[in-house]
Amino acid sequence: MQTSLGAKESMWYFDNGCSKYMTCDAKKFSKISCKASGHVTYGDNNKGKILGVGKVTSSSSTVIKNVLLVEGLKHNLLSISQLCDKGLKVIFESNHCLICCASSNEIILVGKKNSKYLHG
Repeated sequence: MQTSLGAKESMWYFDNGCSKYMTCDAKKFSKISCKASGHVTYGDNNKGKILGVGKVTSSSSTVIKNVLLVEGLKHNLLSISQLCDKGLKVIFESNHCLICCASSNEIILVGKKNSKYLHG
């Protein structure tokens, strides 16, 4: 599933395999702090260097904090487990995904299925 935080070229993918929010595009940050140490390990055991951490704000005023800036990352990733740890509900349906506030059921983000990336 994917969602757009801003322009079409800003696609973010909901990922159940990653433990942190991540991007390689420093322009996506509304606030960032440099971090010159640490790595993330990808599913294929390759590593990406963490260059910074900050927050991303969408055109709808949704703020995502603690996003890692990772060198060489190919996609913008939203961690499903991190969303749930923040008190949000992640609801998957046949053609979309809803991210809702657990206490109010307010919809915060909507992800759309992109069959281009599905394998089966």
